[in-house]
Amino acid sequence: SSNEHKLNFKKSKEACLSYIQDALLQKQWKRAAEFLTCYVESLEKDYSREHVGPSEMIWRIGTEILWHHSQSSMKEFNCFMEQMKTLGVKRYLKVCLEHVFHLLCNGQTDEAYQNLSLAESWRFGEQTAIQDKEMKLIQAYRGLLDYYSWSKQKNILLEHGEDGFSDLALEQEMHGYFRKAAVNLKEIIKIPGVWDIFVKCYVDLLEFYGDHNEARQVLNEYAYNSKFPANPNAHVYLYQFLKRQGESKKSLISALKILHDIVPSHELMIDFNTMLQKSKKRKKRRLGLEVIFAALDYAGWKENAKAWSCLARQMKQIVISEKHLDWIKQEWNSRKDWWPAFHFSRYLAKRNWQENKSLSYEKALVAGILLGKGCKYFKYVSRQGCKAHLKKFRMLKKFVNRHNPVYLRISG
Repeated sequence: SSNEHKLNFKKSKEACLSYIQDALLQKQWKRAAEFLTCYVESLEKDYSREHVGPSEMIWRIGTEILWHHSQSSMKEFNCFMEQMKTLGVKRYLKVCLEHVFHLLCNGQTDEAYQNLSLAESWRFGEQTAIQDKEMKLIQAYRGLLDYYSWSKQKNILLEHGEDGFSDLALEQEMHGYFRKAAVNLKEIIKIPGVWDIFVKCYVDLLEFYGDHNEARQVLNEYAYNSKFPANPNAHVYLYQFLKRQGESKKSLISALKILHDIVPSHELMIDFNTMLQKSKKRKKRRLGLEVIFAALDYAGWKENAKAWSCLARQMKQIVISEKHLDWIKQEWNSRKDWWPAFHFSRYLAKRNWQENKSLSYEKALVAGILLGKGCKYFKYVSRQGCKAHLKKFRMLKKFVNRHNPVYLRISG
């Protein structure tokens, strides 16, 4: 019967999709391609008029297969993407963008630019208004490629020094790329979102032409506008810009404070700690200790000699002065149950000593203050340092032994 035929056809389609999914998960690209061919052929016989779902699946699955298939070529990929563009106007601009990304990944910048220009001139009734966001992305990526051309021209002119900038034709061409890039990049970063690469390129353009006020305004808006999602990079870019402009430490600290709140493990926390330690204000020095302790809570920092040096230096100053031992105690209270195994095991002492003696010295000093002279890490490293007749390790041992009562006060 007709109903039975439709039911069997639906089952066979679902089975085919299941086989495709299985092949994709196992990275069997040739097998996946064969099943996709069967799936497309079956759709040609499908009279259920359910074309919206399958067309998107063909695009997504086909793109994935062609990207990974060993016998796939750019010619085949381009042909496939052109077919996908005509499969549904609702996805036209998205398919165009994906095509452009693939061209860029294969170094075909000119072809990518041409595709973006064609997409930008696309119009299809009401769909044009509906796909306004996609169109803005198309324009933004064209601006990005204009920036790329501007950057290349700028570098050529800079290499030739004053002689380069005396070439009016080249300079005018560079300014032409600047104008086109600036217009499109400025538009996309007005929309709330994560636009890191576009913001960086636009700020680079503005800085080159000396428009520092506009650059500052763009970065402040990107970092502090509540309509934009929380984005650590926004604060990194602002900090880097302020540093280039020679801004006050107060401004730099303010930018990094927010970054610390969002990503306490960010690599700039060493810069943040260093600035805070140089401050005359007790509150900032206290924050500096909190910052470096928080960074060392993360596995990626376990062997960061610079971070351990920052912590060791500040803790040593506190121990010698015997002021603010409560700062150390407050930080240690929440960590004393897990830091010893995480940072100060005998296994780590042995490995650190073999791989980086400077790191093992800084860690041993911290371990000795926090866990006393009986700490496994401290005992192993100080013993090895004394055996190797290294003066600073003998001094380290004396320092920890002399200040062992501090450990008792910190441990409570």
